[in-house]
Amino acid sequence: MILNFSVRIVLAKGKLFCKFSFFKTYRVISTAPADILWQKLINLADVSWNPLLSHTNVPLGLIAKPGLIYQAVTRLTPFPIRFFVENVRPGELLSLRVLAIPGMEQKMTYQVESSVCGTYLSYSVTLRGWLSPFIWWVTRPYIDRVAAALVRSAERMA
Repeated sequence: MILNFSVRIVLAKGKLFCKFSFFKTYRVISTAPADILWQKLINLADVSWNPLLSHTNVPLGLIAKPGLIYQAVTRLTPFPIRFFVENVRPGELLSLRVLAIPGMEQKMTYQVESSVCGTYLSYSVTLRGWLSPFIWWVTRPYIDRVAAALVRSAERMA
């Protein structure tokens, strides 16, 4: 687990601004095959494993493709938030951007790596913007469990 936090104070047009940035990476090893872990990850309709999301508006069977925008409802609020699929490298990487709140930018990256010891899942979260300290404080207990919950769900399928 790696946590990177930065605060920059910027002077622009005679005004003082603070820029916050949080970056955290979680890495979990799994006994499930990489293919099963990847299939669980790119199935956007099934978020039962995710401790943050309760459901999405994606039809069953739709998989992640770059450029796809979909909505999901969190377990914290009843309001839907929009997700944008930025990058997909089949079997390796899925990158999502949250389009929810002005003043905050959130990016999530899942990376699957197969090795002799098992399958590694790396989950990175980046928060930027003036609201990021508050959002980090509220969502951190849930974000801490995302990678482990995905691995447990894939291991149950295997």
